[in-house]
Amino acid sequence: LRIEDLDPDRSKPHYVERLLQDLHWLGLDWDEGPDIGGPYAPYCQGARRHMYDRALQVLKNSGLLYPCYCSRGELRQVAQAPHAGENTGRYPATCRRLTLREQELKRREGRKPSLRLVVPEVNVAFDDLCYGTFHQALAREVGDFIVRRADGVHAYQLAVVVDDAAMRISHVLRGADLLDSTPRQLLLYKLLQLPAPVFTHVPLFMGEDGQRLSKRHGDVSLGKLREKGARPETVVGYLAYKAGLLACWEPVTCAELIDDFDLGKIPRGNILVRAEELNLLYAKK
Repeated sequence: LRIEDLDPDRSKPHYVERLLQDLHWLGLDWDEGPDIGGPYAPYCQGARRHMYDRALQVLKNSGLLYPCYCSRGELRQVAQAPHAGENTGRYPATCRRLTLREQELKRREGRKPSLRLVVPEVNVAFDDLCYGTFHQALAREVGDFIVRRADGVHAYQLAVVVDDAAMRISHVLRGADLLDSTPRQLLLYKLLQLPAPVFTHVPLFMGEDGQRLSKRHGDVSLGKLREKGARPETVVGYLAYKAGLLACWEPVTCAELIDDFDLGKIPRGNILVRAEELNLLYAKK
């Protein structure tokens, strides 16, 4: 278990404690982590910043980083007026073209720069074990991306690459919302000369409106479900049934699912959670 607590504004100790409680309640456990230690400690990203700084130095020594002084507002303006055929999320390399004098003027204005990676004109492709071959022309579709924010916080894309390599992670299984991030991470693996893991992305559980589950969909947090009397075996059984791992909805433990787990049973599209099903979580025993 690794705690990804890079952003100090969004990562509080009580959030971590709640996460640990939720995972234990579900019946999930781990062989190493922040609460029990292990050979690749520390297991909180907030304590691994020195490793990310070393990676940044490698990229800097290769001439692959430059300071970016664009504000969030300026980047939004760029996205609001795209040229025909451009991806609205693409960064147009505005600050890559700044001269040293122009950079100095920005610094005198009191602007703190983020750091961006120079993205080459390459097509990154990989075979996802669930979605098949995925291609992305990084320079055209994404552009130069941030590896350290202006406030000094290291970017997720950099941190997970450094950590997965350092912790010898062989397989990454995560939500399909991160499928688009994988080419950026694969580029970083290559530039840092680190071994890349095998990637698998799986669909997300969504509300009936097609949006990610949140408070507007009701009491969908594990803590709230637990407070209202739901049993862990019922919740696990529901998730397994909706994900195609069980033929019918019945109570089951995480341990009982291991032997029959089959990635091929999982659907490729997002999975809708219906309000009436949530109510049944409290009724099923």
